[in-house]
Amino acid sequence: MKLITAVVRKERLNDVLSALFEASIYGVTVTPVRGHGGEREPVQTYRGLTVKMELVEKVRLDIGVTEAFVDPAVDAIVRGARTGEVGDGKIFVIPVDRVVRIRTGETDAAAVTPLEPA
Repeated sequence: MKLITAVVRKERLNDVLSALFEASIYGVTVTPVRGHGGEREPVQTYRGLTVKMELVEKVRLDIGVTEAFVDPAVDAIVRGARTGEVGDGKIFVIPVDRVVRIRTGETDAAAVTPLEPA
């Protein structure tokens, strides 16, 4: 099992979600975030101190999947998020040691649905 964490442009969220749903990936947690990556932010001098004026607003998606869904999920995120410009985001694929579905007590692969790509 893997945890896929993606940080993408907030205006691309609907496209990413549509691409994930088309790939039969429905369990997604979305969180608004702010950060800095490769984008060039305006730098200003204020009272003799040079500062970057703002962080860029993005969204973070966290998706727990079985091994069979890793490539389809990553492909769907890239397809939905890519604009070709700096700041499109990043995807991190992280190993997961254990998953527990609180409602039923199911663990590991049984707690992550669906188990196989459509």
